[in-house]
Amino acid sequence: MNRSEASLAFEQKLLFVGLDDTDTIRSRGTGHLARQVAASLASDHPVLGVTRHQLLVDPRVPYTAKNSSAAIVLRPNGHCEPEHILARVEATMRKHFNPGSDPGLCVASQVPNAVRAFGRRVQQEVVTQQEARTLASDYAMRLVGLGGTQDGVIGALAAVGLAAAGNDGRYVMVGQSRDLSGLQSISSVLAAGIFDVRTLDGRQVTGGLVLTDKLRPARRDARPIVFVEWAEGYWRPLKLD
Repeated sequence: MNRSEASLAFEQKLLFVGLDDTDTIRSRGTGHLARQVAASLASDHPVLGVTRHQLLVDPRVPYTAKNSSAAIVLRPNGHCEPEHILARVEATMRKHFNPGSDPGLCVASQVPNAVRAFGRRVQQEVVTQQEARTLASDYAMRLVGLGGTQDGVIGALAAVGLAAAGNDGRYVMVGQSRDLSGLQSISSVLAAGIFDVRTLDGRQVTGGLVLTDKLRPARRDARPIVFVEWAEGYWRPLKLD
């Protein structure tokens, strides 16, 4: 089985939680809340990562800072239903609700190609809340607005589609990567939960030291991949959307 086939098999057993528009200009961002939610779920379900996905930046689209949404990737235990996860995450989001925000939440175990394509559309053009709700309804996906205008349902559904597609965004939490600092060996980076270290042209890196401060691996082939470039005697990580 090659890496792409392994990634596909890996993805078939996952559950995706999408969040968007949970913050205001004075509050912590959606990524921070997503990490809080992930921590609250981790005691019962292995958390495989939290990813950030860049959406369209356009004056017609209301957003707080950079218009990104977040997805949590879980491997649910055998007794878990999406409705159960939805209820738990909704409770956490309501507890941390910021007045003035327009949060949306999506939870899905099966993500059809139409939703993956929707995620790409939200990165490229203006879409409506009704489009998101209609698409989710067509596939019986769990999509809810939790306050304000509820426009966050657009980004929440997009985050699920983009994370499930496996080739977009970057991890803001995966394994113990946030605990790394300074220059670390490739083996230390891999041991922290990174699947691979590569150059932009796809070459696998097996030697040398990596600067790991604020490491943000890309989500590629449904795995956390650190892309690097050589600079001043060490490998410098790149932030990719």
